[in-house]
Amino acid sequence: MKEVAIIGPTASGKSALALKIAQQTGAFILSLDSLAIYKKIDIVSAKPSKKELALVPHFGIDEIYPNEYFSVERFFTLYQNARAHCQKENRPLIIVGGSGFYLKALHEGLSPMPHFTQETKQKVQRLLFDISRAYDFLKKIDPIFTSKITPKDRYRIQKGLLIFFETQLPPTRYFGLHPPQPLASLKIFEIDMPREVLRKRITQRTNQMIQKGLIDEICSLEKEYGRAVTPMKAIGIKETLAYLDGKIKGVDNLAYQITLHTTHLAKRQQTFNKTQFSWRISGSSEEIKEKIEKELAD
Repeated sequence: MKEVAIIGPTASGKSALALKIAQQTGAFILSLDSLAIYKKIDIVSAKPSKKELALVPHFGIDEIYPNEYFSVERFFTLYQNARAHCQKENRPLIIVGGSGFYLKALHEGLSPMPHFTQETKQKVQRLLFDISRAYDFLKKIDPIFTSKITPKDRYRIQKGLLIFFETQLPPTRYFGLHPPQPLASLKIFEIDMPREVLRKRITQRTNQMIQKGLIDEICSLEKEYGRAVTPMKAIGIKETLAYLDGKIKGVDNLAYQITLHTTHLAKRQQTFNKTQFSWRISGSSEEIKEKIEKELAD
């Protein structure tokens, strides 16, 4: 079974390119988008339309609700599920999206986790009622591990404590004894786009989202899920909430703020891709399309 990944900054046309290639090659698509994973978050995620989703089997879209927890381990399960379907149907797999962290984890793998007993989970949950105390406790056990996370990183603090209470090993020692096992070795293709062209695309997409009903979508999400859930902190959502609070005046200024922050995100994504995927193959959308189709056909 053949598989490739398409990366690039937000609004560079990754999803549209993947759809074109999938239609030409019979491939299935696994989304790496951090917002498209959620049901009911449609406009702000620039999720493929229902018509587009019907053209090619997609994984990683509309998988969970906004108040459900998503992690790299859960992404691995999605990947394994998508890969199994591709193998069964003898189809290629195209992985596409802007969440480079998940792709990096897929390439490098994760250390296998021990089975956590209910007693261990309850002990950790009691500690996590006071996150500062939990961090300080973990810091005494493993200063190396805690030096790499923030005192408010609840997910990693919880993970470190679970490992310690279950194995009686500091997390750093545990990971040293259980090195990561890569899940995939695949070619990565990056859409390279001039900055001024990308900025125009971001501006255009932002305006389209507002015209399609972005504000109403965020109002509906806030009413149902509140503001504490993780996706409500995403770009496009947090600015709209500020607009609803009166902190951002006018729709034009809302569009400007979303465009500005999305442009900063795109720059960070480009830097991440450059530093973390040195073996990537870069080119224009058309160049990448030609290379991927050749790769999947060979």
